[in-house]
Amino acid sequence: MPSVAVKVYSVFFKLLLKHKLQSLLRQSAAGGTGASFGVASRPDESAAPSNPSFGPDGVATKDIHVDPLSSLSLRLFLPDSSLAPRNGHVENGGAYGGYLPPVTPPDARRRSHAGSPRKLPVILQFHGGVFVGGSNTSTANDFFCRRIAKLLDVIVIAVGYRLAPDSRYPAAFEDGFKVLNWLGKQANLAECSKSMESTKAGGVGDASRSQIVDSFGASSVEPWLAAHGDPSRCVLLGVSCGANIADFVARKAVEAGKLVDPVKVVAQVLMYPFFTGSIATHSEIKLANTYFYDKSLCMLAWKLFLPEREFSLDHPAANPLVPGRGPPLKCMPPTLTVVAEHDWMRDRAIAYSEELRKVNVDAPVLEYKDAVHEFATLDMLLKTPQAQACADDIAIWVKKYISIRGHEFSY
Repeated sequence: MPSVAVKVYSVFFKLLLKHKLQSLLRQSAAGGTGASFGVASRPDESAAPSNPSFGPDGVATKDIHVDPLSSLSLRLFLPDSSLAPRNGHVENGGAYGGYLPPVTPPDARRRSHAGSPRKLPVILQFHGGVFVGGSNTSTANDFFCRRIAKLLDVIVIAVGYRLAPDSRYPAAFEDGFKVLNWLGKQANLAECSKSMESTKAGGVGDASRSQIVDSFGASSVEPWLAAHGDPSRCVLLGVSCGANIADFVARKAVEAGKLVDPVKVVAQVLMYPFFTGSIATHSEIKLANTYFYDKSLCMLAWKLFLPEREFSLDHPAANPLVPGRGPPLKCMPPTLTVVAEHDWMRDRAIAYSEELRKVNVDAPVLEYKDAVHEFATLDMLLKTPQAQACADDIAIWVKKYISIRGHEFSY
């Protein structure tokens, strides 16, 4: 069973969350929400400041706003291993005064050809918060993303999608896919920029070609991604309701096919996904009043997220197994599902994983005993041995699909 501290914290957590959800419902009913720009965070939630220099944990961060028409924002997490040559030794220690250039400094190039910037896989991470709260810059999410960036040796892009009820379905889902397309555009712009640099270095002064590249936004190239990102090894990672978004983005990527090139979604991780449905599962009956996120609170959240005319527990955003939901399951990427013993949503997540395995998709389930919903990402539980073990387990599995030397890791 969960510890006494977890049980006590859960009581206060649910009281505060219920008050928040009911307040948002009243505001929504009174017409006090629904701004087209949307919100990506709540004023009562703590936020960790970004720091473009490597801190004690060896991870640098920066925030960028990628959509002028909405509040969609991103936080990038870059591990210091990105500056190491392929033998793993970091040749240039700092973050270059808070800015990471798109090429390794000349002194490092002279010392070793292998010292050129390393290309790292990219993880798109979607935070939890029952669609109405949470943030990509919250202290808990910042800590979790730093842990993942270091464990997996990857660039993490935490997505600050629009929240309900200011922006109801499908806003958050569209934001997720918009970031995937943005990642592809960044890779293409970086290639154009590299091509222009090569042309200039060769003494070919093609001014018209330079103007064409600039007209497509070469000046908006994100330097960290241009220098160190490998979008052909992209993993989606969703936490709670963020897992619903990740699964939607994976489906859209399958449907888009080569239209999202050079981005390749090689795997996804669904951490205690926020799935539900009209026909109750065993866990939804037995654990309806469980810790932190019980059934009544989740129903309030779905009412805030789904448009009134579309409200249904079998909505494609809520139930992953409704007929006609996106591409055939056999086309889905490898999918790791994390579930907790004391989570009322666990059985539906397991059922989805079982359906994926039936069509030969690599879709293991990691179930953690005595664990609660968000046991590896909730602020008070982040530093527990179980949370660390979960992150380690995720790293072992994901490395099968992001290793440039093939499937050298097995789970």
